[in-house]
Amino acid sequence: MHSITSADGTEVGYETRGDGQPLVLVHGTSARKESFRDLVPHLADDFEVVTYDRRGRGVSGDGDEYSFEREVEDLRAVVEAVDGEPVVLGHSFGGLVALEAANEMDIDRLVLYEPSILVGEPHGGDLGERIRARLADGDRVGAVEVFLDAVGAADLLPQPAVEQAAGIVETVAREIEVVEDYDLEDPETGVPTLLVLGEQGPEHLREAVETLDGALAETERAELAGVGHLGINTAPEQLADAVREFARD
Repeated sequence: MHSITSADGTEVGYETRGDGQPLVLVHGTSARKESFRDLVPHLADDFEVVTYDRRGRGVSGDGDEYSFEREVEDLRAVVEAVDGEPVVLGHSFGGLVALEAANEMDIDRLVLYEPSILVGEPHGGDLGERIRARLADGDRVGAVEVFLDAVGAADLLPQPAVEQAAGIVETVAREIEVVEDYDLEDPETGVPTLLVLGEQGPEHLREAVETLDGALAETERAELAGVGHLGINTAPEQLADAVREFARD
């Protein structure tokens, strides 16, 4: 286990496995670095895989005041801690963090798996408020279930995973509020970018990828057959193949 200090003084813990070009994995909301446990073994023969807990969970600390910029600074600090120019892969909310950070990081390539960008208001624009209302009632598991239902993932996580997510559901609420407030404006990553879709992923995230594909200067796309939003767990070998092919281009 390693740790670095982010710009606001928060300690961010990370692990490495494998040997080769660094590959930094950025997990989504309601998750921890362990969410990549199925994917890492398929990449560790080709990359030095770096997984870290985003702030507010696992082995990482949290600041007194949360903002999206703190998330971006954390990722930049992790990238600066590794040797060489890494590939960065962001999943879901982690994809939004990676997109925002990319243009000011020394990285080789970027992979965005269904990043949490809203085109329109698929959640009604008040999902963060609904999660916080359940929290105010003391219903932590219910707050997670509200989130999962809104993003079309109610049947995807087993109950133990839902209960684990309930332990960090405050981070879910604040991250959803970031997503609801985020304005894509004129994005640029500065590096070749692979946009990954699950064939069965949420339609609003497909629309987000379509929007990014039209806005970014240098993109490729990969669609994971028979896979939804959680292909990092349900089809890790297929995702790893797409990452390897992209990194070797």
